Amino acid sequence: MELNFVVEGGAAQVLKVHLTELVVAGWAGRDRAAIEHHIEELAVIGVPRPSTVPLYYRVAENLMTQASRIQVLGAESSGEVETFVFSVGGEMYVSLASDHTDRKLETLGVALSKQICAKPLARSAWRFAEVAGHWDEMIIRSYIEENGVRVLYQEGPLASLRPPLELIAGFTGGTALLPDGTGMICGTVGAIGGIRPAPVFAMELFDPVLGRSLAHSYWIEPLPEIA
Repeated sequence: MELNFVVEGGAAQVLKVHLTELVVAGWAGRDRAAIEHHIEELAVIGVPRPSTVPLYYRVAENLMTQASRIQVLGAESSGEVETFVFSVGGEMYVSLASDHTDRKLETLGVALSKQICAKPLARSAWRFAEVAGHWDEMIIRSYIEENGVRVLYQEGPLASLRPPLELIAGFTGGTALLPDGTGMICGTVGAIGGIRPAPVFAMELFDPVLGRSLAHSYWIEPLPEIA
């Protein structure tokens, strides 16, 4: 999958990235209480408990998209704001992703539910080295549209999630740098008011130290389910 990211900070540049592997790090809370909260949140909609945490789900590369609209089957899917990391030429970058998931299928199999939906990505990125020293202070948040009103759906500090180098080392077997060509979606925070679908999903990674944000939004178009 060929993707273009505008690398912000200093002299902006367009980074052309060729990604052939996509990994979703699931159940990536840093402490047991945060993980248990997300497990219980998903249990409400029938999702079984994970066998271990974190889990690394492999997802087809062609599900990555930077479009402003995705199509989904039915009306039971929803987004999750997460950081997204990848490496180019030995340097790591951070962007933003939504692990959009089919919640109906999730009750049957988490891996299947993640494979069925597109994974929207932001069009901009930062160099990981610029934010590594204050990673825990950054905040991810998302908004949905309900009855025509923009509503805060998720918000939490990255301190509540496992740091990306730890997740990467768990996936690679000890190496704290993703190989070129691999992107990783790095975990989410709980939904405010419960997990639910919406026609619009907007997400943000806010850096309070450098006073900047990465952001992306997309429309969700449900396709009819035909028996």
